Amino acid sequence: MSIKVLLPQPILPEGYAYLRERGYEVVDGRGFTEEDILADIADCDAMIVRTAKITAKILDAAPKLKILARHGAGYDGVDLEAARRNNVLVTTAGGANAISVAELAIFYMLYCSRRFQAVMAHCREDYRYAKMGIQKTELEGKTLGLIGTGNIGKLVAQKAAMGFNMKVLAYDPFAREVPEYIQLVEDRDEIFRNSDYVSLHVPATKETIHSVSDREFDLMKETAFLINTARGSIVDEAALIRALEAKKIAGAGLDTVEKEPFDLSNPLLSMENVLVAPHIGGATKEASTRSSVACAEAIDDFFSGRKPKFIVPELRDLMP
Repeated sequence: MSIKVLLPQPILPEGYAYLRERGYEVVDGRGFTEEDILADIADCDAMIVRTAKITAKILDAAPKLKILARHGAGYDGVDLEAARRNNVLVTTAGGANAISVAELAIFYMLYCSRRFQAVMAHCREDYRYAKMGIQKTELEGKTLGLIGTGNIGKLVAQKAAMGFNMKVLAYDPFAREVPEYIQLVEDRDEIFRNSDYVSLHVPATKETIHSVSDREFDLMKETAFLINTARGSIVDEAALIRALEAKKIAGAGLDTVEKEPFDLSNPLLSMENVLVAPHIGGATKEASTRSSVACAEAIDDFFSGRKPKFIVPELRDLMP
């Protein structure tokens, strides 16, 4: 009997091919809501998850499920306690999306530096004001502060330091070794106090959720920008809105907000000094292809008796 792999949402063709060439039965699910997945999961041995939330109810209804592969680096949408209770291994796609997310972080910095949101809001009605009246700056020589130096953080640092001659500070209590162009600091406050751009590169955990709030914004320069390509929940959104309205910081580039899809009444969507995007950091063709293949590889490794490369830390003990 073939091993069934449920896909609540389609993956890239290379991922399908990898699985089918190795004899797996790919089940294209009816959708990614909890109800849809519950209708499909009972007879499946593995699942590749893109944006779906995997709840305890889903995991408790999946007696055959052995491995869940997350099509990305984050896994905060998976109930890990329920996964452990049901002995379901959870993996990620590792650094498959690192290049795409790092490039986007640099894009947000450039967008903010040229005040592009404000420029485009005014250029049709007042060309000269948009051109000369809105103050714009360069990245050259500015200070980038990183919270987190994983795969993505290190790439952002490389592109900023090598491409734009920026000074790079970083706070990461777990960092063991970093390239010479990254200056590690022991006091997290130094990042917020001294940076022209603060870029977030940490997962959403109990320790990091709302870890950037009023206190951090009070430390930042009035000319500084916040860049978030990680998870919306890391930032206390109400505090960010207060800081922006009070002009405590210059603006923000947000790839992700707390509620996705957007709440159209969210004030961040209408601010001239804020760019908000629908969480597109890892949504390039290249990154999606790498992620699809990485998930397929993890499933094949597991059922072939090999240890998958990117098991989430909380569940590593499930795989000897």
